[in-house]
Amino acid sequence: MATVVVVGAGLGGLAAAARLAAGGHRVTVLEQGPEVGGKLGWFARDGHGFDTGPSLVTLPQVFRDLFAATGDPLEDVLDLVRLDPAVAYRFADGTRLAVPGDLEGVRAELGPEWSAFLDRAAELWRVTEQPFLRSPLDGARTLARLARSTADVRTVAPWSSLRTLGAQYLTDPRLRVLLDRYATYSGSDPRRAPAALATVPWVEQAFGSWYVRGGLRRLALAVADRALERGAEIRTSTPVRRVLVEGGRASGVELADGTRVAADVVVSNADATALYDRLLPAHAPVRQARATLARATPSSSGFVLLLALRGRTPDLGHHTVLFPAVYDAEFDGLFTRPRPLADPAVYVSAPDDPATRPDADSESWFVLVNAPRHEPGRGVDWDAPGLADSYADHVLGVLADRGLDVWDRVRWREVRTPADLSRATGSVGGSIYGTSSNGARAAFLRPANVSPLPGLFLVGGSAHPGGGLPLVTLSAEIVAGLVGPA
Repeated sequence: MATVVVVGAGLGGLAAAARLAAGGHRVTVLEQGPEVGGKLGWFARDGHGFDTGPSLVTLPQVFRDLFAATGDPLEDVLDLVRLDPAVAYRFADGTRLAVPGDLEGVRAELGPEWSAFLDRAAELWRVTEQPFLRSPLDGARTLARLARSTADVRTVAPWSSLRTLGAQYLTDPRLRVLLDRYATYSGSDPRRAPAALATVPWVEQAFGSWYVRGGLRRLALAVADRALERGAEIRTSTPVRRVLVEGGRASGVELADGTRVAADVVVSNADATALYDRLLPAHAPVRQARATLARATPSSSGFVLLLALRGRTPDLGHHTVLFPAVYDAEFDGLFTRPRPLADPAVYVSAPDDPATRPDADSESWFVLVNAPRHEPGRGVDWDAPGLADSYADHVLGVLADRGLDVWDRVRWREVRTPADLSRATGSVGGSIYGTSSNGARAAFLRPANVSPLPGLFLVGGSAHPGGGLPLVTLSAEIVAGLVGPA
């Protein structure tokens, strides 16, 4: 039996704790905030409730595997609802597209070009799922194994971007815009992100888009409960100051109040940049990991409005995306010359769920636009006086211009900037996914689950295999396998 300390109670940390505790280890989770969940948060006021982070579950089999490996099945714990339609898109030319919730419906609705693209994406998924998503990253050896099959190399097309791959299949400009959006799932630029990201729409459309009734925060709570049931201890409002290093390996952590917690194994669910730059001493043998992170492009962040609304919106889907006329201007504003976006794509999540509203004549909207990270002095200072409120007004104006005018229905609004996200979660600059997928080598610049410091492992969206609820959960599965049973 090993004594394990998990730093951070985001979904990756909680899933690792549940698996390791189920494997017989003595596990303590230390969370800086007052509640578990990390970016999988919840905000409630006056009967309105909002998921403040992820609003969609994909790859439900990953979560079924987690619950099956640690106790009762997922369906005994959570009410997972498949969405149909999955998402409603509104394009700049005025056309609309409701994407069905099942694969055959998607093929029929989106047509032969998208169907042919999905066939290629399915092959990409077949080639990459096990070596790239369910296994520890093994540097050049991972590529070497792939290179043994010329056909697999052609399928992955490591020399191509997502934009380039889409152009081979899609002539309809609206479908190209739709594909570009999937790069933002990892905070990336479709012009630079690898073609392998075609697996993102495949996963969403082949395995479905799902909602947890009562809000996605219930997923984090359920995993936390599972960890507790297996014997783990979870301590909130307990920030970690640093990881301790003794004898050339991680030996525990020191808390903000000076208390030391000894451990045989430390699992970090903290942002990887924060871990390597702030939580580890200068003499720790992680120089190469720090240098690798420095070469990576940070992911984008997000600007969020939580809107408590009077009345109901006719024909409003669970998820709605409103596209701008010139989508490339968004990626320029995120990565080339960072600035608040003048004409952003706007994502609205409005669950038809009584748990999110005070009465039947109300709505609770989570509104998200992509935003450059908080970087005072070098990029955007989201703490600049007046910027948050003025930009919130701007986003409401964009909504109105695109047919969702709610100015006179707003009871109140809560604004969350990249700076707020950074403070709340410890993600550097509010980069939602740590590093982006920009560049052919991006996957190999993402921190591995095994740290160069013996006894230290990484989980969460800033580590391999990446951001998003299923990948974060897979990072915990990988680490639990590396640590092994007691």
